[in-house]
Amino acid sequence: MLSETDNILLTRTGPATPMGALFRRFWQPVALSAELPDSDGPPLRVTVLGEDLRLFRATDGGVGLVSPRCPHRGADLFFGRNENGGIRCVYHGWKFATDGRCLAVPTIEPGLQRARVEDNIRLLAYPTIERGGMIWAYLGPAEHRQPLPEFEFLTLPDSHWFVSKKLQQCNWAQAAEGGLDTAHFSFLHMSVADAADVTDRVMDRISTGSDTVRWMRDDGAPRFTILEHPAGLVLGAARRGDPGENYWRISQFLLPNHGLTPNAFPGDTYHGQTWVPIGDESCWTYCYSWNPHRPLTESERARYRAGFSVHAEVDAHYMPLRRRENDYLIDRARQKTESYTGIDGVSEQDACIQDSQGLIADRTLEHLGPTDLGVVRFRRTMLGAARALEAGTEPAAAAHPAAYRVRGGGAVAPAAMPLTEVMIRRFGDAFGHADQIRS
Repeated sequence: MLSETDNILLTRTGPATPMGALFRRFWQPVALSAELPDSDGPPLRVTVLGEDLRLFRATDGGVGLVSPRCPHRGADLFFGRNENGGIRCVYHGWKFATDGRCLAVPTIEPGLQRARVEDNIRLLAYPTIERGGMIWAYLGPAEHRQPLPEFEFLTLPDSHWFVSKKLQQCNWAQAAEGGLDTAHFSFLHMSVADAADVTDRVMDRISTGSDTVRWMRDDGAPRFTILEHPAGLVLGAARRGDPGENYWRISQFLLPNHGLTPNAFPGDTYHGQTWVPIGDESCWTYCYSWNPHRPLTESERARYRAGFSVHAEVDAHYMPLRRRENDYLIDRARQKTESYTGIDGVSEQDACIQDSQGLIADRTLEHLGPTDLGVVRFRRTMLGAARALEAGTEPAAAAHPAAYRVRGGGAVAPAAMPLTEVMIRRFGDAFGHADQIRS
């Protein structure tokens, strides 16, 4: 369990909080590129880390993330005209570039005074980078800005990846913990005993009667080994496989809010998630799938759009169709005969349980066990980094963008083989670095 003080530190990410300061040392996704399809198109309301902001795509395709208020009289720029290289307030025509520079003050006569105003008035603006179908922003101090992390899918052609997002109706940390807690797959996503497996409809490499399903069903108490690397943690969970073997599910936690899933075998498609706080009681979950060896097919993309693997089935506003307000469309009859939950979709099953812990989980009431080791190490890592930053030590992970180019995945290995050797055997590298992987 955590103390109340630590739980507050872990879960609050607003501008004046230690965890918020840590998050602001890292680039964060703030929208999908698809949400701003057109240059000079409508601005988008964005709330991230408790900050109310406006996002717009300028004439040249560049993206601005700016204060919602015109510095003249405070009118909301959501209603502004996005035109000719900047966003113009419709109240009195003041205009601003994507970097916050004042481009025009038509309410002042041309001359020295207007030039002085245009030179000195700036709109709050944050740097953005568009890559991998997402718009990333840096909300921290300019002097501490580091390069964008080099996730493997960001280095691949567009044809090799698919991205989506969904609203998560709980605090970012419990959503992240749910993604890192791989022990739950033996229960939450499993069919009931003797039923035809429903998991083949929602996860890669799992089909009716497969060995991986059998191993997860038969061993609900995996043994965890945690390895530290420059960007975060490798979380290895070993289950008993066939005689003399272990089935390893290896996930990655990457600071401050990214997780890579443990299901892929060589040649499979890989998956990851990033949990971006909106405020303290909700977050956006950005989901990405990529195959380093080949383009994704149209049928694969259609499955992801319909809700498959880490991706949820969502409406036009990225709200999951199965969510808190409708009890995730739970089917109690199916829960008796088919699945543990009676809820369709791995993503929706995860969200149901994570949301059910409360908008902000009370970790002072927990009773943790051995399969919670990954969650414990995640908390220790995040709390330690936030406290270190508060004491003046910058997070080292932000300065190692190449360390984010890693993979998670599955492996079968001799029962006596430790995780360090399993990693080298499976990935060719102790931490799963993609540059060393041959499959």
